[in-house]
Amino acid sequence: MQRRDFFAVLAGGAMAWPFSARAQQALQIKRVGILVPFAEDDPDAREQVAAFRTELQRLGWTDNLRIEARWAGGDRDRIRVLAKELAALSPDAILCRATPVAKALFRETRDIPIVFVNVSDPVGDGLVASLARPGGNVTGFTNVEDSLSGKWLELLKEIDPGVKRVAVIFDPKTSPGGGTYYLRQINQAAAALHLTAVPTIVKIAAEIEQAVDAAAREPNSSLLVLPDVTTTSHRDLITTSATRRRLPAVYSSGYFVKGGGLISYGVEITDLYLRAAGYVDRILRGAKASGLPVQEPVKFELAINLKTAKALGLTVPPALLARADEVIE
Repeated sequence: MQRRDFFAVLAGGAMAWPFSARAQQALQIKRVGILVPFAEDDPDAREQVAAFRTELQRLGWTDNLRIEARWAGGDRDRIRVLAKELAALSPDAILCRATPVAKALFRETRDIPIVFVNVSDPVGDGLVASLARPGGNVTGFTNVEDSLSGKWLELLKEIDPGVKRVAVIFDPKTSPGGGTYYLRQINQAAAALHLTAVPTIVKIAAEIEQAVDAAAREPNSSLLVLPDVTTTSHRDLITTSATRRRLPAVYSSGYFVKGGGLISYGVEITDLYLRAAGYVDRILRGAKASGLPVQEPVKFELAINLKTAKALGLTVPPALLARADEVIE
């Protein structure tokens, strides 16, 4: 080999090496854990997780990403077991949904970045120091804004002006602050609307049916179903029982209404998953969870089921229909 050819090969190798190194770095496999409190065959939860995966792919995470998903089936004990299992895998980040899931993961690790969706009060539940500056390994996207509880009660009065009593259904084991986070706001809003709010604790299916039956025995009664793992896991039972006992009920998410619930108003949950994918992407590229502020929801949706309204003998006001994002007939 001539001397100039030797140096040409050497120079070419020196130039190619950084590109090869970058290619290897780009193909480095990252791992992301997902912990969902619902059953794996839950169609809404599957759709939301699929949206998260698709958004990560759009952001460039395809062959270089491995996802470990776990589904708790609405079982509180199972949530704790799966949180320990995921933490033991030491993924690069974990996506989780709901307060009890985030708290279970937080108990297992203070090192692995955790991005939550659908957590109502991360400061009050001790997950972050503040919304603006989380300060630890947890950040994410909340599912409430200050006026939400009042809007639920206003919708009940608008769709059924005769309502005077509201049974507020929740499970203190899975509701933020044991239920107190929402109840404080609900009591204030109820007083302004001349409603009596009655906290109603449920933990298992039998208690849900008993709670609905008890509410139905009271005149001018209705239901407000708080968003927690227990109520969401038993949403079909709740909506069926409420319609059977001819009780107007308001819910926090449109999938209750798709399943036969009367009316719902709340955050668009799929949007939270999409935004969470952006945070996970940033963490996988080197960002710290402590520097990513907790964000509040920006998209809400109002859904009404006209078939259920008819079964309850209610006429939905035209102005309310006009505001609805989804109307099921």
